[in-house]
Amino acid sequence: MAAASGSVLLQRCVVSPAGRHSASLIFLHGSGDSGQGLRRRIKEVLNQDLTFQHIKIIYPTAPLRFKISSDCPEHLESIDIMCQVLTDLIDDEVKSGIKKNRILVGGFSMGGCMAMHLAYRNHQDVAGVFALSSFLNKASAVYQALQKSDGVLPELFQCHGTADELVLHSWGEETNSMLKSLGVSAKFHSFPDVYHELSKTELEKLKSWILTKLPGEPERQS
Repeated sequence: MAAASGSVLLQRCVVSPAGRHSASLIFLHGSGDSGQGLRRRIKEVLNQDLTFQHIKIIYPTAPLRFKISSDCPEHLESIDIMCQVLTDLIDDEVKSGIKKNRILVGGFSMGGCMAMHLAYRNHQDVAGVFALSSFLNKASAVYQALQKSDGVLPELFQCHGTADELVLHSWGEETNSMLKSLGVSAKFHSFPDVYHELSKTELEKLKSWILTKLPGEPERQS
């Protein structure tokens, strides 16, 4: 696995925190997009970059393509290679002084699926996971891994548009229910009339959740 991951060059688009860096967020793009492309789309929706005072945001570019279907088997070989590469990215953050419980992983569409694999199969000690317009296959390796887990699991924040025709809203709901039944504390937010896209309301809700999971430094508390 290590040899395979060495050949995958992960480009990173980074948004630095405005102040002192004390937490990190890894935001994964969907199929056919790039880290730079995802950052640009978020900027278009919010009319500004997604930025935080203390959180560094990393948008890696993954060289992966998948068929999107609820019943289609997972391409575990590609997923595992990608998990290895993303583990290197997490390790880099830890080496720079950021604790694992101050790192969030998440993504849009296929990126959200990847984030769930990364956290629930390999890094159950991260601060949390978010999945936007995402789902896991019915027989996902994530479910199998969680059946064997008995520790505290990262909380999941899920958002889905009810009008999504690519990744059906029902697939997202099914994933959420399944993860809850396996011990994940999972929130599910539905957005009426939203297609397979990012919405402003969703991103603002996500931003609030990020700040509850990765609060700023306690230095100014009275």
